[in-house]
Amino acid sequence: MTEQTSPARTPQDLDELITGGIGDSPLRPDGTLKVRGEYAYSSDLWAQDMLWGATLRSPHPYARIDSIDIGPALAHPGVYAVLTHEDVPGENIYGLKVADTPVLARDIVRYQGEPVALVAADHPETARRALEKIVVEYEVFEPITDPERAAHDDTLPKLHPGGNVVRYQPIVTGDPNARADVVVSDVYTMGMQDQAFLGPESGLAVPGEDGGVDLFLATQWLHVDQRQTARALGLPVEKVRFTMSGVGGAFGGREDLSMQIHCCMLALHTARPVKMVYNREESFYGHVHRHPAKMYYEHGATKDGRLVYVKARMYFDGGAYASKTPVVVSNATSLGIGPYEVPNVDIKGWGLYTNNPPCGAMRGLGAVQPAYAYESQMDKLAEALRMDPVVLRRLNAVGEGSAMPTGQVLDYPAPVAELLERVRNIPLPPETRTEPVDIRELPGGAANTTHGEGIVRGVGYSVIVKNISYAEGADDYSTARVRLQAIGGHAIAMVHTAAAEVGQGLITVQQQIARSELGVERVNIHPNDTDVGDAGSSSASRQTYITGGAVKNACEAVREVLFDRVARRFGENPADLSLAGGKIVSEVTGVLADLVDVLGEDVIEETREYHHRQTYAMDPVTGQSRRVHVQHAFSAHRAVVDVDTELGLVKVVQLDCAQDVGRAINPDAVVGQIHGGSAQGLGLAVMEEIRVENGRIRNPSFTDYLIPTIVDMPPMTVDVIERADPNSPYGVRGVGEPPTISATPAIVNAIRHATGLNLTHTPVAPEHICGIEPR
Repeated sequence: MTEQTSPARTPQDLDELITGGIGDSPLRPDGTLKVRGEYAYSSDLWAQDMLWGATLRSPHPYARIDSIDIGPALAHPGVYAVLTHEDVPGENIYGLKVADTPVLARDIVRYQGEPVALVAADHPETARRALEKIVVEYEVFEPITDPERAAHDDTLPKLHPGGNVVRYQPIVTGDPNARADVVVSDVYTMGMQDQAFLGPESGLAVPGEDGGVDLFLATQWLHVDQRQTARALGLPVEKVRFTMSGVGGAFGGREDLSMQIHCCMLALHTARPVKMVYNREESFYGHVHRHPAKMYYEHGATKDGRLVYVKARMYFDGGAYASKTPVVVSNATSLGIGPYEVPNVDIKGWGLYTNNPPCGAMRGLGAVQPAYAYESQMDKLAEALRMDPVVLRRLNAVGEGSAMPTGQVLDYPAPVAELLERVRNIPLPPETRTEPVDIRELPGGAANTTHGEGIVRGVGYSVIVKNISYAEGADDYSTARVRLQAIGGHAIAMVHTAAAEVGQGLITVQQQIARSELGVERVNIHPNDTDVGDAGSSSASRQTYITGGAVKNACEAVREVLFDRVARRFGENPADLSLAGGKIVSEVTGVLADLVDVLGEDVIEETREYHHRQTYAMDPVTGQSRRVHVQHAFSAHRAVVDVDTELGLVKVVQLDCAQDVGRAINPDAVVGQIHGGSAQGLGLAVMEEIRVENGRIRNPSFTDYLIPTIVDMPPMTVDVIERADPNSPYGVRGVGEPPTISATPAIVNAIRHATGLNLTHTPVAPEHICGIEPR
C-alpha cells in the first residue's frame, strides 16, 4: 500500500511527531552548559601568540589633556604597543545616535574613566604595569553634575558644540490650563542603576591576511558595532568581520562600544591577535548605565476619580556623551502618563550632557523612570480621593481604541484593567507568621536584627506601559537566511541571523519557528556573525518580534520553492500543500512523500527580511504623531513587603505579576523573562544605585553596588495572558522589559503603604525609612 493511498493522516496528526515548535518549551541548547559552568564566554577566548590589551582611563570627570608621554611605557619589557588618539587610523569619533564620543580622548576628557591610551603586552599584568608608566598632564576643571541646571543655565560651559541639551521634547494635548477637583503633586528622583551583567566586556581581535580584522566578542548588535569600528579603523566595512561569542548578560549595557575599536586597533598595529577583558571595576567605568532622573509631576482628577490632566517636567542625566539619551527622552515623554486615559497632558522632557558617567540603554529604556513617578502619583491620588488604588487605576485604564497622549490610537488589545484584576486575584501570603518566628523570613534575615518587633506589612500595586522595538520612523528590520537540506537521512534546517543571543533564549525561539514552519525536527543555528544581513539590536524587547518575523518569512520562502517543485512532480496545487512531521502533505490526497526523498541532494536556501509597520517622529512642539511606536506592552505587579521601621530594612515577601505577551512562543522562557525582569525591578526599588559624587563613582564593585541574590527574591506567581497583536508575527508582544518597569513602583508603593512615608527617591534606602534623609 503506497503512502498516497494510505489512511488519511492530517497535518495535525503529523505535527505531533515534531516537538519543540511554537507554543512548546524545549530545553535551551546552551542551558545545561551554563548551569554546569562549561559554557564558553567571550572572556574565555584564546589564540596562539595573542597579546593582552589594556586601557588607560582619565582619573578626572572634566579636564584638559596638556600632554601625554608614552615613552616610559613603550620601554617597559613585554610591551608591544602604546597607542593614543594620534594612532586612530580613521575617524576618532563614534556614537549610537549622535557621533560625539572620541575613540581616545584628544584634548578634553568629559568623565572619570574616559579612555586616553591603549597598551598591548605579552601578559595582562605587564599591560597594567605599563599603563602606570604613561604620564598624562591634566588641567582639571569643575565638573557639571546637575542635569536640571545644565538644561537652563546658559552660564555653564558647553560640554559639546551644540550645548548641554541632547534633546528636548514636549507633549501637549487638550487644555494645558485644565482644572481639577483633586490635585496631587511631588518631585521624584531615581538613582543611577547598573546593568550588573556578570560577564565583563571582552573580545579577541585577529588581524586578517587581507589587511582587515576579525573580532570575536560579546555584544548586542553586531552590525552597528561593525559600522562604527570600520569608520574608526579607516577600513571598508567588509574588512571588519564580527562574530558573536558567549554573552554573560547584557540588559542594554552592550549596545554602546566598549573595547571593540581599541582591541582591533591593537591587533592591526601589532599584527598579532589581541585579547581584552575588563575587570569588574573597569566595567563600571567602561559601559553606560541607566539614566538618573528628576521628575516633577502633578495629577488632577474629578471627585469620582477620573483623571483630568497630567503635567510633568522630566530631566534625564545622560552624562558625558549622548548614547541613547534621545531615545530615553522620546520614550519617557510619549509614555509619561502611563496606561491611562488623560484628556489634558502637558509634559516636557530634557536629556542633558553632564560630566557624570555616560548613561544609555538599560532594560525598560526611558519607561522605568516615569513609571515610578506616575504610579507613585496614582497611589497618592487614590489616598486623596479615599479610593482603592486598584479601582482608581481600572477606572482610568486605556483599552483597545484608546488614544495615547501623542495621538496614537491603540489598534490592538490593551488589557490593562484585566491585568490589574488578575494580579489582585492572586492569593496573598498568610498574614500570620510561623511560631516560633523564623528570622530568615523577616527583614534582615539571618543577620538576626529582629524577631518581629517593629515589623509592618504593606501591599502595593502598579501597572505600566512600554513601547516595543524602535520608534519615531526608524526602519527597524531583521534578516534571516534559512537552508533546508537532507543529511544522513534527515531533513535539517539551518537558520542564520546576526541576532545576538544575550541570555533571552533567542536561539531556541528561532529553532521553534523553523520547526513549526518547515515541519522538521532538526534545526541548527549558524553562529551569529556579520556575513548575513543586519538583525538590529537585542534590545527594546524586539528580537522575537522582528527576527522571529524574518525567520518566519525565510522559512515561508523555502517552503514556497519546495512546494512549487512538489506541485510539478505530483500534479498538486501548491496552495493545498503543507509540511508536517517530515512529510509533504496535500489537503486533497494526504501524505505525498517524505521530505528527505523530495530534497535528495538539493539544497534550498532563501534570505528574507522582516520590517514592522512604519512609525513616525513626534512633532518637536506638540509631540503629536500618527504612530510613534509600533507596539505597546502592558504589565501589572503586586508586591507584599515587610518593613522594619526601626532599622529601615525591607523584605519583599511576595511579588506577583500579570502580563500580556500576545503569544507565548516559549511559555517557560516567557515566565523566566518575567522572573528575571522582576528581580532587576526589585533591585532598583531597594538596593541598586551607583553613587556618584562630583562626577566620581564611589562604589564601582559588587561589594558596594548591591544586587539581589536568591535570598532576596520572594515567591512569585506569574499570570501570563495571550491577547494576540494582529499586526505582529504570530501575534507576539515583547516580553523582557515590562516586568522590570512595573516591579519597582509596586514595591515602593508597598513600602509607602506599610510606613506612611512619602518616599520620593528610588532605591529606597534604610535612611529614607528611618528619617535620616527627608525622602
